[in-house]
Amino acid sequence: MESILTKISIMLVPALLAVTLHEVSHGYIADRMGDPTARLLGRLTFNPFKHLDPVGTLALLFFGFGWARPVPVNFGNMQAPKKGMVLVSLAGPISNFVLAGLFALLLRGFLYLPESFAAENGALFLEPLKLMAAFGLYVNVILGVFNLIPIPPLDGGMVLAGLLPPKQAAILAKFEPFGFILLIFIIFFTDVWRLFLAPIIFYIVGVMAGPQVFVVDKVMRFLLGQ
Repeated sequence: MESILTKISIMLVPALLAVTLHEVSHGYIADRMGDPTARLLGRLTFNPFKHLDPVGTLALLFFGFGWARPVPVNFGNMQAPKKGMVLVSLAGPISNFVLAGLFALLLRGFLYLPESFAAENGALFLEPLKLMAAFGLYVNVILGVFNLIPIPPLDGGMVLAGLLPPKQAAILAKFEPFGFILLIFIIFFTDVWRLFLAPIIFYIVGVMAGPQVFVVDKVMRFLLGQ
């Protein structure tokens, strides 16, 4: 029980921040592009309870990746719907990569703390904060990469639909009801995760974390029980 509570305490704040900022970014750009739907429904808020999807949140906490309740967007309200679709869809993953960069800076910053300060405050304060920063880096990179997969209704699928000619975009849209089923099949029953997605994620995390990449590896092994 204590181990579970420790894991949740490390993961909860970074995970909530990651999914909340992702959805708020979608709604904010949509509002700037002419669609006020998210704002009128009260979804342009950093209150995480407005954005949480119960299953997606549990998946995020137990498997390291998940999803939030999508912000409603009506591209028909925009003067340039195709452009709006691309920009709104990219806003979520971009926000996650920016947040990953901030967590990476925080994680690297621990290297420059005075040794005396680190020794006095390490176990009680610095170590949990370091693990939270490491998980925050990881979870934002995985959300950013995961959402760029070009399968609707993921952001990457919406970006692709916004770039394709209308006829091809309409064909792609037909896959949206089956998108998550297709995604689960690809991740769990093919080598796409092992050969393609995981190497990309680990490379980005490694570059951002730099000499602190071992902390990311440490926290993920602890959280996933490896």
